[in-house]
Amino acid sequence: MVVLHFAAPDVLDRPAVLAWSTVFVAVCLQALPFLVLGVALSAAIGTLVPPSFFARALPRRPALAVPVAGVAGVVLPGCECASVPVAGSLVRRGVTPAAALAFLLAAPAINPVVLVATAVAFPGQPEVVAARFAASLGVALVMGWLWTLVGRADWLRLPAPAAGVPGASRAAVFRDAMQHDLVHAGGFLVVGAATAATLSALVPRRWLDEVAGSPVLSVLVLAALAVVLAICSEADAFVAASLTSFSLTSRLVFLVVGPAVDVKLVALQAGTFGRRFALRFAPVTLVVAVLVAVGVGEVLL
Repeated sequence: MVVLHFAAPDVLDRPAVLAWSTVFVAVCLQALPFLVLGVALSAAIGTLVPPSFFARALPRRPALAVPVAGVAGVVLPGCECASVPVAGSLVRRGVTPAAALAFLLAAPAINPVVLVATAVAFPGQPEVVAARFAASLGVALVMGWLWTLVGRADWLRLPAPAAGVPGASRAAVFRDAMQHDLVHAGGFLVVGAATAATLSALVPRRWLDEVAGSPVLSVLVLAALAVVLAICSEADAFVAASLTSFSLTSRLVFLVVGPAVDVKLVALQAGTFGRRFALRFAPVTLVVAVLVAVGVGEVLL
């Protein structure tokens, strides 16, 4: 921007550029506090809560452990980037995979930071917060119970223990975890804000209206956008709120699909549990997330 200011100052005064920068800065500034808070809480949990606690707290029967692990996402906030290694640690320490997968899907989508951020992004619309909570928890439970029915042990590679730094203090571990997650998630926030600004400023309103006017096409487009953008769950509500041409139901699909399956999550899951797992789990999760979000949206929105 600085170089452009001196090389072509007239470009920055064009209405399209001003509109783009306004939306971009607004999305980033609104989402950044929630992103920082979520990353800090996730780092604190990873540093202070011993993994063995979860194995002791969950019921032994998978059918009962799934809803307990899913609801645990309410009190154990963290972004989706952090939930994958936590789920891997749970499996490694003896927690049934179905419960670990339910936690993996629920924690980044129904924790207080995400719900408060959603309420701020959609002021005066508490039904959006309720719909996001119900749909995201429903996806976590359905996928957990599906794993108990059809999941096979040879689909899931048991993750190896994480290598720690010998002698590192808890404060150092917390600092390193927060720094890594903030840089990683912040990059995706910038990409998401830039995409939202581009859609708002450059894409003709007539095109957006045509896509948004089709109930099926709008759902499919926003579901695909959520997969590709891979925005952190603490920030995605502000991007969804900026897509004002689309219905609340289609934007709910965006909010539910993103924390459940996106490009970075597929890569993280493949690295943690193996490619055989990711290639089976991600497509099914995408279909379940879209169907559950549409169903909840039709009822609550």
